Amino acid sequence: MKSGITRRWLRGSLLITVIAVAMAETLFIYLYSQSYYGSVRQSMVTRFSSMTGQLQMYTGETDEDTAAARSRALRHMVEQFGDKDKYEFMLLDGYGSVIATSSGTSASGIVSDKDFSAARASMTNIGSASYTTATGERVMAVCMIVPYAAEDVTALRLVTSLTLVDNQLKHVLVFSLVIVAAILCFTILSGLYFIRSIVNPLGAMEKTAASIAEGDLAVRLPAKGDARDEVDRLSVSINRMAEGLAKTEQMKSEFISSVSHELRTPLTSIKGWVETMEAINDPTDENYRKGLSIIGSETDRLYNMVEELLDFSRLQNGRLTVKMQLLDLVAETTDAVLFLEPRCEQNALTLDYNEPEAAIPVQADPDRLRQVFVNIMDNAVKYSVLGGKITVKVWAGEKKAFVEVMDQGRGIPPEDLENVKAKFYKGRNSVRGSGIGLALVDEIMNAMNGTLDLRSTLGKGTVVTLSLPLAVMPKPNAESKESK
Repeated sequence: MKSGITRRWLRGSLLITVIAVAMAETLFIYLYSQSYYGSVRQSMVTRFSSMTGQLQMYTGETDEDTAAARSRALRHMVEQFGDKDKYEFMLLDGYGSVIATSSGTSASGIVSDKDFSAARASMTNIGSASYTTATGERVMAVCMIVPYAAEDVTALRLVTSLTLVDNQLKHVLVFSLVIVAAILCFTILSGLYFIRSIVNPLGAMEKTAASIAEGDLAVRLPAKGDARDEVDRLSVSINRMAEGLAKTEQMKSEFISSVSHELRTPLTSIKGWVETMEAINDPTDENYRKGLSIIGSETDRLYNMVEELLDFSRLQNGRLTVKMQLLDLVAETTDAVLFLEPRCEQNALTLDYNEPEAAIPVQADPDRLRQVFVNIMDNAVKYSVLGGKITVKVWAGEKKAFVEVMDQGRGIPPEDLENVKAKFYKGRNSVRGSGIGLALVDEIMNAMNGTLDLRSTLGKGTVVTLSLPLAVMPKPNAESKESK
């Protein structure tokens, strides 16, 4: 992982940084050198302007006399040139050949016709060239065509050495390269530090995730409580995931143990009564008939438990479907109450239910709704104390219809109340059952756009409230009324 992320960083961020810095360095050196060379050229052009300005003062009786006077003035300027230590001043003829120089030499070895050709081709009559002389010295020559007739003098040339300028540029180049190196070193060191701060925690996360995948749910990541950044928050999330998986695994183990026990109890009862009935072998015997009744009830209990497990399997696989249709919630609740009455009588419980006169239309799946009612009312009976009371109410609100089932049983402890709708959860106060009933009911109610709410007081009882959106009951048409 470390080499992979480092390689990505080298190919991506660092490479782009190096290219950007190199381009910036190249552009800086180019612009800086052009600025230096441009200032040298401009200083020589300024001198030319001063010289040619003085030529206007020279006049004669004829144009030839004026040209001769200007030629003499230029030759005098060359002889009396004061900056011989900085520049070489030359006069050129129409062919670019040197007529006179400020040093009095022929200027061989430093002469190039590039500046003269550039001046003849330029609209400003000024040309320049930088080149290396025969002695290996870098120089700049600026040539200007004389704007006035001056006999054989056609152009002026100034030549200066670029040694000092190039040395200054070298110093600037070295200094800028040091800065570039410092920037790159800082970028690399800070990048490596940043990568380590990410790669090391990610490596630990990878090992932890692998351990969790192998079934070690006790492993945890060192996470800071303040969760300052995404890495810390990811560590906290992985720890929460591991805790949730461990909790779910424990609940699944308890669920399997509970289901195994619940399945074993009716099977043991059925097996015992089958053996008893084989020994009696008399259909008229009271114990024989009692055995048949118990076998039938235990078989129904097994069937209901298996159906609940199958529904739960569909819930886990996302295949729990509902077929919505228009129903009268009052009629469905009344049918469920009628089913509940015999069980209440068997357990010496009082059933309080007042059926509303008006229908309450809702959109729901009748089979799933009946399954919800059976589960909720079965829990009310199981958790009620002897001689207790079960109250069932149904009413319509502004936008929703409600069914409330209230018992006077043992109640649910506060620490279990928030978890009783979770899958596999069985509270400490629970009795026989698979532990998935309320989770299945909650999922069914959600699938029908309804809700399941629980309120409970330990030792006093539990109130279960179901809600479904109200529907509009279709009005009978006129023809159907006349036919009736």
